[in-house]
Amino acid sequence: MLDATELLEDALELADLAEEMMEQRLRRERPDASDAEIDRALCAWLAERPGAPHGDAWGTVVTLPRRK
Repeated sequence: MLDATELLEDALELADLAEEMMEQRLRRERPDASDAEIDRALCAWLAERPGAPHGDAWGTVVTLPRRK
């Protein structure tokens, strides 16, 4: 059975893989782009992809602290 450390390592490896895959996609779509342009496009994707604005969290966005 995997412990929490192994699960976190697996999740981080998958995140790195996703970033590498997107970088390769951007390079295929923009063969004439410089490394700096690809970096900017990759950073934009990381900031704007679905879930990113809310920290990739599940559920409803709330303001903390939630006191009544």
